[in-house]
Amino acid sequence: MAVRAVRGAVQLDRDEAGHMDEQVGALLTAIMERNSLSADDLISIWFTATPDLHSDFPAAAARKLGIVDVPLICAQELDIRGAMPRVVRVLAHIESDRPRADINHVYLGAAAALRKDIAQ
Repeated sequence: MAVRAVRGAVQLDRDEAGHMDEQVGALLTAIMERNSLSADDLISIWFTATPDLHSDFPAAAARKLGIVDVPLICAQELDIRGAMPRVVRVLAHIESDRPRADINHVYLGAAAALRKDIAQ
C-alpha cells in the first residue's frame, strides 16, 4: 500500500460555522467517495483557511463526519492580495493502491478555478 496525497478546496458563501461545516463536510465526502476511501485509509488531513474565515475550525467538520481518530491540523493561508476569498483547502494523506495518476483531487464550486489542471 502506498502513501498518496489528495488535494481539494471549496469556497464558502459566507463565514458562518454551520455553513463551513456543511461545505467542508461536502468536500471531504466528495474526496472520500471519488477515491473510494474509508476513514481507515486516512493518515492525516491538513486544512487551511483564508484569513477572512473566523467562524470555526475546518477540522470540526471532519469530526462531525466521524473522522475521529485521524490527526487533523488547521492553518491559515497566506494573505495574498487578489486571492480568492473564503476558501478552505485540504491536503489529505492516504493509504491507497491507486497509482498517483488515478488520485481524484476535488475542487468544488468556484474553487475549481484554483486548479483547473487537476480539478475533477
